[in-house]
Amino acid sequence: MMKFALLCSGSKGNSFLLRDEHSCILVDCGSTKRYLNQCFEQLDFDPSEIDAVLITHDHSDHVAQVGMFADHLIYSPVELKVPTQHIEPEKPLTIGHLTVTPVELSHDAPHTVGYIFQSWQEKLVYITDTGYVKYSYVPLLKGADYIILESNHDVEMLMHTSRPAYLKARIAGDDGHLCNEDCASLLQEIVTPRTKQIVLAHISQEANTRQKALSAAAQALQQVKDSLNPHLQLAAAGQFEMIRGGSDEKVDLGSVVWSAGMECDSEH
Repeated sequence: MMKFALLCSGSKGNSFLLRDEHSCILVDCGSTKRYLNQCFEQLDFDPSEIDAVLITHDHSDHVAQVGMFADHLIYSPVELKVPTQHIEPEKPLTIGHLTVTPVELSHDAPHTVGYIFQSWQEKLVYITDTGYVKYSYVPLLKGADYIILESNHDVEMLMHTSRPAYLKARIAGDDGHLCNEDCASLLQEIVTPRTKQIVLAHISQEANTRQKALSAAAQALQQVKDSLNPHLQLAAAGQFEMIRGGSDEKVDLGSVVWSAGMECDSEH
């Protein structure tokens, strides 16, 4: 059974650890060496157990510490400063007992991908850093047990930041990041009664709040409540607040959480 830890998520660093009975995979390795090692210590985890490191793209908040894992098998859609195995969208690979399918995303870094992880029992979707998700991918993404999905910005908050106009346009554009509303709309399409946990990721610290992201997603899910798992949990990740989930007695989805049995108040 899968268990995961979202170690960090946001513009200052991204890293995600996925384990099952037979495999251990690290997705991205941003942040600092010290922070990642602190996370491993907190999890009582030996990083030598990692079977493979998967890279989504080459922005520094995703690959800053790739040198820490130079002795590991690294899969990447782009060349890095360490040896890698090249991957391409929609060409699955096998790591242990997991089938891993890269999916093409739309970001201002060449060949950005997300990942779908599938075992014979469970399925996990991991998607961040994209301006949109191809509708043709909905059948692939649908019905996951666990979903890690970008909910980067609130459009109104973004437009009221002091960022230059070109940067606002980049973030809000097709090669930028998913806004709360687009994330929520996608969740409506891919969540099924099988879905147990959703973590909203890569939340902007300037152009969003965790509660805004959570409220947008929860309101969208309430519109399809007849197709929800009654025990579904929805969490909003902080930049450096570790989120633990999956089939594990130590699930800790953090401090900003909504469940299918709760009412969701709008944040104005």
